[in-house]
Amino acid sequence: FIQEKKLITMFLDEVAQDTGKYCFGIKDTMTGLEMGAVSTLIVWENLEVKRLHIKNPHTDVETVLFVTPQEAKSEKLFRDPETGVELDVVDNTLFVEWIVENYKTYGTKLEFITDRSQEGNQFCKGFGGVG
Repeated sequence: FIQEKKLITMFLDEVAQDTGKYCFGIKDTMTGLEMGAVSTLIVWENLEVKRLHIKNPHTDVETVLFVTPQEAKSEKLFRDPETGVELDVVDNTLFVEWIVENYKTYGTKLEFITDRSQEGNQFCKGFGGVG
């Protein structure tokens, strides 16, 4: 837990000092990753967010969404809002599994944490378990 506490304390220090050198939540974190701006990615080992890669069979437009298990149940995700066409699921993977295979392409270091320490629990509850 020592490593975990250090890691999260460093993250929380950045937030407290409002340095702008942090992001959290799946959406902002993925934006940061895509810009190559994340040096260390902290992910809760039990994060339930899924990475959905969907494709419109008529237009071949592909979209990647990050959704909670609850959001993944929504029929709206799988239909084109304009045409009502059913979208094909190209890939449906837990974010945790996907990031293990892909984090190096973003030039970041990947660190998993638990929610068993006080800091870990705070990170998971307050920051969505990813940052």
